[in-house]
Amino acid sequence: MAFARTTALEFLRRAYEQNRLAHAYLITGAPGSGKEVLAAELTSLVNGTPTKDVFSAKAREVFVARPESKSRRISIEQIRELEHALQMRAANSRRKVAIISDADRLGDAAANAFLKTLEEPPKDSLLLLLSALPEALPETILSRCIAIPLAPDGEARSKKEEEKLVELLQQASRHTTWSIQFAYRLAQEFQQLLRAIREEVKNETDDALKREQARYKDATDGAWLEEREGYYKALTESLYLQRRAALVEILFAWWTDVLRATNAVAQRDLPAATRETAALARRFDNAQIFKRIRLLEEFRDHFSRNIHESLAIEVAFLAIFIV
Repeated sequence: MAFARTTALEFLRRAYEQNRLAHAYLITGAPGSGKEVLAAELTSLVNGTPTKDVFSAKAREVFVARPESKSRRISIEQIRELEHALQMRAANSRRKVAIISDADRLGDAAANAFLKTLEEPPKDSLLLLLSALPEALPETILSRCIAIPLAPDGEARSKKEEEKLVELLQQASRHTTWSIQFAYRLAQEFQQLLRAIREEVKNETDDALKREQARYKDATDGAWLEEREGYYKALTESLYLQRRAALVEILFAWWTDVLRATNAVAQRDLPAATRETAALARRFDNAQIFKRIRLLEEFRDHFSRNIHESLAIEVAFLAIFIV
């Protein structure tokens, strides 16, 4: 589940106040989701540096590594400098903070070197890794960090597409007969939502790639620019899959609300659709609802195994939305 930045900060603030802050966090999210802002806010909380100064030369006991070489990799030399700085004693009981921006750009040697720091963090240190593509990080690093996934600034857009799906389901609930034609049409409308999401994500990542190409074309080698094309292609797919998964969760929430209505449970995940889910609760018994929830679990499992998307959607909807 992705957090709004303010929600994530409050979670971290409580952990800090209760002396339960972990030694390493991986802050993930799409470009523009506020990863550096959250890192600066958390650093200010534990270190005392003003938020606006965290990524500047004014910061004390704050050490930042980001891609700088022509290959746009974080080098082992940068990691060694960072490790050396973390070993120094902090002044005035400040906590030392290391921030690695674009952590997925760690070279193999740098990643191996940093792993030692994760395994044996220096006293009074906090390690913050930031990445828009955490899938590119070694599992050894991922497993040693607490993940803080941030919802993108486009969360409002995600909310809009989820609301569209709820509207489709509300319309579906008003049909007294769920035929093969009806289920197939609903599957097509669901796929239209997904196509719009994919196009929107691709446009955003294409624009980000173009900005990088314009910025670095004279300051880096061609091989790196080619590599970045692959990076943004992977990022496009990752962001799309996140938003697709969110829509699948809406389907789960819908049928869970139907089950709750059947059993007179007041809680609703989709309160705007209370009337419609209650109407379906009068049409289906527990066994029929549980069957559909199990079918949704199979549907989600098919997605995780990369079964053909359109086929998986059609098969699932023809099973779930036929009476």
